[in-house]
Amino acid sequence: MQSKNQLSLLTLNCFGLWLPTTKRRLTALTRELEQSSYDVVCLQEIQLHTYQRTLVDGCTSYPFASHEPYVHCPKGGLLTLSRIPTTGASFEPYLERGLWYTPMLLDRLFFKGMLITKFTWSGIPIVVINTHLLANFAGDWDRHGMYARVEAKQLRQLAETARAQAVDSILIVVGDFNIPRGSRLYHDFLAQSGLTDLLAGDTRPTLRLPPGAPSRFALPIDYALVRVPAERGFKIHADLCFLDKYQIHNGYHGYLSDHLGVKIGITA
Repeated sequence: MQSKNQLSLLTLNCFGLWLPTTKRRLTALTRELEQSSYDVVCLQEIQLHTYQRTLVDGCTSYPFASHEPYVHCPKGGLLTLSRIPTTGASFEPYLERGLWYTPMLLDRLFFKGMLITKFTWSGIPIVVINTHLLANFAGDWDRHGMYARVEAKQLRQLAETARAQAVDSILIVVGDFNIPRGSRLYHDFLAQSGLTDLLAGDTRPTLRLPPGAPSRFALPIDYALVRVPAERGFKIHADLCFLDKYQIHNGYHGYLSDHLGVKIGITA
C-alpha cells in the first residue's frame, strides 16, 4: 500500500477486447492488483463498460477510479485506479483520430484521447496522463505513412498538454503509444514534450504477438515518461512486469494481457 516516501504506479494495456475469455482474464488481473503495492494503476483498451465494472468492483482497495463515460465503454478505453485520493480528473480527446473509411474507424469509435488525473502525494502535486494512441496496422513509423501522420498529430497534442501542466508538479505520462522506442516519432515526441523516458534504450518488446503475426511488430510500444520539478531530488526507477503466466480460471494459467506492464517507483 501507499508509502509516505514512495509512490508506485503501473501502466498496462489490459487487452479488454470483446472476447469470450476477457472477463475471466480481467478478474484474474484484479486479484493480482489487489495483492500488489501499486498506488496508481493506469489501464488501457477497456472496450466494454462491463469490463470496466469488473475491474472497479474487483479492485476494492483502489477506491478512487477515474474515467470518462461514453456509449459502450469508457472514452478512449481508459481507466485510472488509485489508492490515493484524487484532486481532479478530466478527459481530453485527440483532435485527430483517423479516417472513417480505414481500419482507423475502430479508434474513432473508442474516442481515443488522454485521461488526466491529479493527486497530492507527500504534499507534492502529481499529474498522471493515461493515454492510448492510434493503432498503426501498417508499421510505418517514418512520419510519412497514413497511420504515422495521425500518430504524429496525436503526439504533438499530447506534448502540448504535457507542457501545459504546472511546473511544480510531478508529471507522469503513461500508456500504449503504438510507436516503437527509437523511431522518429519517438524522438520528436521527447523533444516536443520535455519528458524523460524511464526505460530509454530498453529494446525489450512490450507486445506479445499472436501466432502468425509478423515479427517486426514485436516492439517496445508501452511507456512511462516523467517530468519532475527541477529543484526537487527524486529517485525514480522503472521496469517491465507481468512477464509470466498467472492462474486465470480453474487451474488454467495464461498471460494477463497481450502486453507487458510497465511499473515505476518514485522515492522522495
